[in-house]
Amino acid sequence: MTKKNIKTLPFDIINTTILTLVAIICVIPFLYVFFISISDGLYLSRGEVSFFPKGVNIEAWKEVITNPRFSIGTGFRNSLVYTLLGTAIAVTFTYLTAYVLTRPRIRFRYFIMTLFVITWVFEAGIIPQYIAYSSLGFIDNIWVMIIPGAINTQYLIITKAYLEGLPKELEEAAIVDGANDFTIVAKIFVPVTKPIIATIALFNAVSIWNQYLIPQMFLHNSNLKTIQQVLANVIVGATESPFANVMVNDVWLNQENMKAAAIMLAMLPIVCIYPFVQKYFKKGILIGSVKG
Repeated sequence: MTKKNIKTLPFDIINTTILTLVAIICVIPFLYVFFISISDGLYLSRGEVSFFPKGVNIEAWKEVITNPRFSIGTGFRNSLVYTLLGTAIAVTFTYLTAYVLTRPRIRFRYFIMTLFVITWVFEAGIIPQYIAYSSLGFIDNIWVMIIPGAINTQYLIITKAYLEGLPKELEEAAIVDGANDFTIVAKIFVPVTKPIIATIALFNAVSIWNQYLIPQMFLHNSNLKTIQQVLANVIVGATESPFANVMVNDVWLNQENMKAAAIMLAMLPIVCIYPFVQKYFKKGILIGSVKG
């Protein structure tokens, strides 16, 4: 071990310790909600569950999923469709727009980018937004979850900065071989820009999945409601009209079980997806932010 490594070792230990503590602090609330969802309602009503679960079971999860009062299945299905379709469209439009805005031959690319930034900085507000969306037929229309967010300016800036950092020789060599823009994007750029694609895909997926205000304003049909709207109905409903305690398979279920199980179900897809894109996410956001 060199002297330089010996000097930096204490700092590495301190950084690791701090990051570990921060990670534990962030995870504890999730664990607490999860433990509540799998605890017996009898112990919850007695106040005997301080952190770790008691009477472990999954009956609350089964009840929330199967009970038609909650409509978890419908909300889950709708949010999944909105997220998959919206993410695919958003990544495609964001990436292609960023590619166009990095081409020197596009004469007005700086002006176009300025227009994007203006729409990002200055927002009209909820009322004008509602009037505009209503006039476009977005009331009770699934496309309200997809089209308005097809290009997010912040993600566009990150993607544009990433593409600007790629070697110019890649494109020049492809042009010499007779490739057009579509070929360059599909066969040259996309394979070497997986980190930024994964990054903006994750950003868009989380944004669409967690969206509550837009669907609450425009999706009034119960068959179109998202998982976040269903979750809000479960929590608000439990507060305004408490669920009656019931016994299922010798396990007591109450409103705390139901709310915790619904919350965990709403978080589960994003929590499961993140580990698979984490390696791309870190690289993409760091490289994309250097030039931005």
